[in-house]
Amino acid sequence: MSTAFSRRLRTRKLKSEINVVPYIDVMLVLLVIFMITAPLLNLGVDVNLPQSNARAVETKKDPIIVSVDSQGGYTLKLPEASGKSVDARQLDAEIRALVKANPQQAVFVAGDGKASYETVYDAMVLLQLAGVEQVGLTSKPIEAN
Repeated sequence: MSTAFSRRLRTRKLKSEINVVPYIDVMLVLLVIFMITAPLLNLGVDVNLPQSNARAVETKKDPIIVSVDSQGGYTLKLPEASGKSVDARQLDAEIRALVKANPQQAVFVAGDGKASYETVYDAMVLLQLAGVEQVGLTSKPIEAN
């Protein structure tokens, strides 16, 4: 009996391969989940910009955009990043840090059409006190009928 038992052990070889099929299945499920949920993310704030015939300003770098909504709240949108809601103190701190790193950085204020002049002006004063040299206002072009 001992020879038959030892023969069985010698005929069985260990399998040293990794089965990757379950990992591929999990990856595909995650890919589908991300493809479905990505368009549902709200990455911006709706701001109704006033319309004007002003010509576009040419800039060498992408500007920083500070949006002012109709209730006076601020949203900071950095180049290559999504917008985030900030209060006046946070806006001041972040703008100071950005201006310290790049003094020539252009900043645009996107004021909601229903926002009061005072709230948009306060945002511009806050930017000026933070050290911003170039502040501009944004608008959307008048739509031709």
